[in-house]
Amino acid sequence: MANANRDIEDILKFQVVAVIGCSPKRERASNQVAQYLMEAGYRVIPVNPAHRQIFGETCYPSLRDIPEAVEVVDVFRKAEHVPEIIKDAIEIKAKAVWLQDGIEAPEAVELARRSGLKVVTDDCMMRQHLSRLGR
Repeated sequence: MANANRDIEDILKFQVVAVIGCSPKRERASNQVAQYLMEAGYRVIPVNPAHRQIFGETCYPSLRDIPEAVEVVDVFRKAEHVPEIIKDAIEIKAKAVWLQDGIEAPEAVELARRSGLKVVTDDCMMRQHLSRLGR
């Protein structure tokens, strides 16, 4: 658990977050977390092939389409999509992958770790950030 906590602390220090599966629908967790991260000062890049813009930001169809460096890949997709997302994260030289609540993909996570990425699984980036603010 110590390594997981260290990864959480390290990841929360990064500033550029691609939110995979970001939704324009306010009731969706991906929307709420992305909005929160933006308000907390992170640069949030929405990724969803079904949308061209979310939050007034260009929304990209995939990680590979983002024209700037991404530090954290925050994933709101089902586990079966995670292996491809991890491969893309490695390809774009992201520093970390965060799999939100309920998402576990052990083999893909192992590949990410072997490739040098910091990884958090089955947890919420917003909740972890809030917990450090004493909320």
